[in-house]
Amino acid sequence: VQLQAFGGGLVQAGGSLRLSCAASSGGTFSSYRMGWFRQAPGKEREFVAAISGGGSTTNYADSVRGRFTISRDNAKNMVYLQMTGLKPEDTAGYYCAADLRSTSWYTYTYWGQGTQVTVSS
Repeated sequence: VQLQAFGGGLVQAGGSLRLSCAASSGGTFSSYRMGWFRQAPGKEREFVAAISGGGSTTNYADSVRGRFTISRDNAKNMVYLQMTGLKPEDTAGYYCAADLRSTSWYTYTYWGQGTQVTVSS
């Protein structure tokens, strides 16, 4: 499966952004667990959120729980990350990821290119 993330940008602290990730090829999109990760300069990549194939189950990092919402539209082969209450520490490149077989929320085989989110104070 090929993934393309978009929707990043520059936003003031307290603002909102919605990231999107489009998936193409790779079979049935609803078979894939989808995740969002982020990586800030000089830091390791970190898990942000994930959603099950059918969309009924989600998981969030403690740092974003209550502020970010992951969702998906399997008819459109899309996954979204709605980000609210953004903080400067949310500044990072955000990446979407997909996996077909893993049972872990944190392990993914397919990765898209990132989209930059910058939150100004």
